[in-house]
Amino acid sequence: MKFTKMHGIGNDYVYVNCFEENVKNPSELSIVISDRHFGIGSDGLILIMPSQVADAKMRIFNADGSEAQMCGNGIRCVAKYMYEYGLKKSDRMTIETGAGLKTIELTTKNGNVTQIRVEMGTPELLRNEIPMLGDNIQVINEPLQVNNTILNITCVSMGNPHCITFVDDIDSIDLNVTGKAIENHELFPERINAHFVQQISANKVKMRTWERGSGETLACGTGAVATGVACVLNNLTERIINTQLPGGELTVEWTDDTKTFMTGPAEIVFTGQWDEDRSP
Repeated sequence: MKFTKMHGIGNDYVYVNCFEENVKNPSELSIVISDRHFGIGSDGLILIMPSQVADAKMRIFNADGSEAQMCGNGIRCVAKYMYEYGLKKSDRMTIETGAGLKTIELTTKNGNVTQIRVEMGTPELLRNEIPMLGDNIQVINEPLQVNNTILNITCVSMGNPHCITFVDDIDSIDLNVTGKAIENHELFPERINAHFVQQISANKVKMRTWERGSGETLACGTGAVATGVACVLNNLTERIINTQLPGGELTVEWTDDTKTFMTGPAEIVFTGQWDEDRSP
C-alpha cells in the first residue's frame, strides 16, 4: 500500500490515495501505523476517496482507531495532495467530509500549493449540537468542574465538538491531566476536543490542544476555528484573528453569523510503501 506522510502545522497524518488503493480495515490500520515507535508515526490515518458529490471524499481516523467527522489541518493536506498529484488541477475544489461539503481555495507558486483557505461552515452552539448534556442553550463562559478545579468553558461544534477554556498562561496547563479529564467528562457523551487559549491581543491568541482519540497535538484546525468563534462570543477579539499553535499559525475568520474560514499551509513529509502483511 502506497502512502504519503503529510502535516498541517505539525498535525500529521498518513494519507492514502483510495482512487488507487483499497484499505480494508482503516480503523485498525490507523492504530498500527500511528504508533510512533513501531509504525509510521502520526496523529492518525486519512483516506482520500472518490465522491459522488464533490471532487473527493475524506475519511479521518484518529490514532486510537475512532473515526472523526472533520479535520481542518487534514483537509488542507488533502487539497494539496489532490492538486500536486494531479487528482484535481484547479485552485478551487470541493471535498466531502463527515461534517458536510467544504469549499477550498488554493494559492500556488511554481506548481506548488503554498496556502489553503477552507470555508469551514457554520458553527453550532446549542448543547445538543455539541453534543453536551443539560438544557439546550449555548455554553458560553459556563463553569465546569474538572477534577478538583472549576473551569469556565465555551463549547462550539464545527462538525466535531470543541471545549474552549481561556487561561492566563497556557504553558501552566497539564494537558495529560486536565485535557484528558475534559475529553472524557460525563457531560460529553461523544467525548470532546479540549483547547486552552491565552489572549495576546484583539487579533491574536495562543492555544494548546488535547484531541479526543489522539491526545496532545501540535495543531487542530477545526479547534482553531472554534476558538475564533469562542473569542467573539466572549467579546475578547475581533472576527479575524491569528491563532498561534505549537506547530505554527493559522488565520481564522468568522465573517458573520453563518460563515467561518481557516487559512494555512500544508506540507508533504515523505512517501512510502506499507507492507500489508503487517496490517490487521
